[in-house]
Amino acid sequence: MPKAKTHFVCQSCGYQAPKWLGRCPGCQEWNTFVEERVVEEKVPERDPLGFETEAVPTPITEIVGEEKERLQVGISEFDRVLGGGIVFGSVVLVGGDPGIGKSTLLLQMMSRLASNGKKILYVSGEESLQQTKMRADRLSVSSPQLFVVSETSLEKILQDIQTLRPSAVVVDSIQTIYSSELPSTPGSISQVREASSRLLYLAKHLSIPVFLVGHVTKEGFIAGPKVLEHMVDTVLYIEGEANHAFRILRAVKNRFGSTNEIGVFEMKDSGLVEVASPSEFFLSGRTQPSSGSVVMAGLEGSRPILVELQALVVSTPFGIPRRTAQGVDPNRVSLLVAVMEKRLGIRLINHDIFLNIAGGIKVDEPGVDLGVICAIASSSKDKLIDPEVVVFGEIGLGGEVRGVSQSEIRVKEAARLGFKRCILPKQNQEKMKAIKGIELVGVKAVREAMEFLF
Repeated sequence: MPKAKTHFVCQSCGYQAPKWLGRCPGCQEWNTFVEERVVEEKVPERDPLGFETEAVPTPITEIVGEEKERLQVGISEFDRVLGGGIVFGSVVLVGGDPGIGKSTLLLQMMSRLASNGKKILYVSGEESLQQTKMRADRLSVSSPQLFVVSETSLEKILQDIQTLRPSAVVVDSIQTIYSSELPSTPGSISQVREASSRLLYLAKHLSIPVFLVGHVTKEGFIAGPKVLEHMVDTVLYIEGEANHAFRILRAVKNRFGSTNEIGVFEMKDSGLVEVASPSEFFLSGRTQPSSGSVVMAGLEGSRPILVELQALVVSTPFGIPRRTAQGVDPNRVSLLVAVMEKRLGIRLINHDIFLNIAGGIKVDEPGVDLGVICAIASSSKDKLIDPEVVVFGEIGLGGEVRGVSQSEIRVKEAARLGFKRCILPKQNQEKMKAIKGIELVGVKAVREAMEFLF
């Protein structure tokens, strides 16, 4: 028999080479090449799923727009991230670390849809029917409209979808699905691409939303070809720390909504429970006031979130001081420390600085700058900041306090939680009307904020 032709394919980017390479020339990753058989691609004579369609170029003015209502899940945090609900015919890729709650969240979501009379198909490629039933019992999921199948064959899954015609489909996970038409192993780049493309094709033609669960690598990226994220309509990541109960659902790509929205959940024995007021959740651990602590009004998408910044400044006997930050960009912290030394005259060159956002949440927006400087200054001077004060604002290299977006909803959230004073950029204060229950203190420079606080 003639020897089968093989080539080596990078499992990260899809680069092909005739021999094994230690480092991929395409994505510069190490040890990602896997040997696969060469398969001659044939042009199909007809539609691979049996749909008799013929694409004809049509003027855009003659195309009739199809306005369909979104499918509401009933979990407000999930609907918020998707942009108001599930779009019919969309393909959503859900990623996250092992054990973070991907399968739990999707099973709870599908249970909500099934309880509303929707027919749901849950395809489990990693667990048996009994294991899925055990998870469902723990989550109190029980609905005759929720159909579960333990299958890894792509052809069998496509047949089940066309036979059942469900309102939504979950495939957990895409790396376990394989097609018998390809000789490569499940999880390889060719299998993942083939399974995703055929599920995408079916979702568009039957207007069935499909949710794909994707494994992540040790770097935190979804395993498999990068083209997978380009093929789907929405990419969701579930983030969270192992030592904290909260989980954050974040959209990094969304063709039908904003990518700035987040959903906050709390992991309990009964599953993931949505957190309606994240500010109260992240500030619930505040006890007696101490130096180096300040509350900052941040923004995630259209939602204001109040978090507690904690700083610790201590002298160091070593020549190079440490700058450690958790939840904030360390490079930004180093820049703000340089601004403090130059504009405020605070000597920090021989001090270690440790900065942390309580609760383990990450904040990446310009409004955190003023909070970082206030926390570091409070710890350096060993003076308390009034616990009823909230701050936000962007800091320039000249020490000026610049305006930020959505300042009014930040202040309203602070007033709702009982804060009495708010230090904000003068530019934002001049454009804002007085808000009942909270005093607005506008500052143009960092030095003005320090004079007010200390």
